[in-house]
Amino acid sequence: IHFVILLSRQGKVRLTKWFSTYSQKERSKVMRELNGIILNRGPKLCNFIEWRGLKVVYKRYASLYFCMCIDQDDNELEILQLIHHYVEILDRYFGCVCELDLIFHFHKAYYILDELLLAGELQESSKRVVGRMVAIHDRFVEAAKEEASSIGNIISQVTK
Repeated sequence: IHFVILLSRQGKVRLTKWFSTYSQKERSKVMRELNGIILNRGPKLCNFIEWRGLKVVYKRYASLYFCMCIDQDDNELEILQLIHHYVEILDRYFGCVCELDLIFHFHKAYYILDELLLAGELQESSKRVVGRMVAIHDRFVEAAKEEASSIGNIISQVTK
């Protein structure tokens, strides 16, 4: 996988993850191009696009388009399954994921994607394992917040 892009129906980019090297200018151009191509396609057309010698596989869920760019010889159906797998994990974590979940908790969406994909390759195929890793991460974050809060209280008491 070269990159992952989540687009809203309004054309806003909600998440990007780049596994191949692109300059910032190229990234902007890629997102603009794909935005125009994907949003203007009819709902009955196939979910695969040949683009710049690569293939873009996308799937629409509610108001979001999940797009992944792959090599020409990669299996498109496998990538569609991977997109669906990612959406199911997001659904399981957020409880019926929506665009607002990805806007306000984008770091969680990135973390889940990082647990799923590593360097553009599938890292973990088990939803249960990914869910367990995200839960462990959440516990670490909560513990760090509590520790920071208690340290902040100690510092405020000392500086009085």
